[in-house]
Amino acid sequence: MLNIVDIYGKNAGKVWKTLENCGPCNATTIIKNTGLTQEDFYVAVGWLARESKVCFNEDTYELKPANYENYIGENAGKVWHILNTCNEIDVTYIPKLAGVTEKDAFYAIGWLAKEGKIAATKITPKKAQTRYRLK
Repeated sequence: MLNIVDIYGKNAGKVWKTLENCGPCNATTIIKNTGLTQEDFYVAVGWLARESKVCFNEDTYELKPANYENYIGENAGKVWHILNTCNEIDVTYIPKLAGVTEKDAFYAIGWLAKEGKIAATKITPKKAQTRYRLK
């Protein structure tokens, strides 16, 4: 079982450090500098938003108090509800069931991970998948 709190927390630290060193950046630059996948980057932003440490407009992210805190928190509630209803679900189904975009689902997962409310299991059939559930 993955310890997502540790992994996602370290990823959030990488994003934070990049923004601290480089100032405001777009997602592409941050992903390149941190070596994260796009999904892991969005989860890290969700984590930092929960801490109210990152602000973003369109595709520019910077270290300021979060400006989408309520929006991401609301989507985290939707994702939490899906996980509570389904028990465990593949990450590919979360956006549609929660009625959010894929990016917003990953922001919400980061938010919930920061709160210590979710766990994950990585499975490797033909294509790697991550399944989430409540703790």
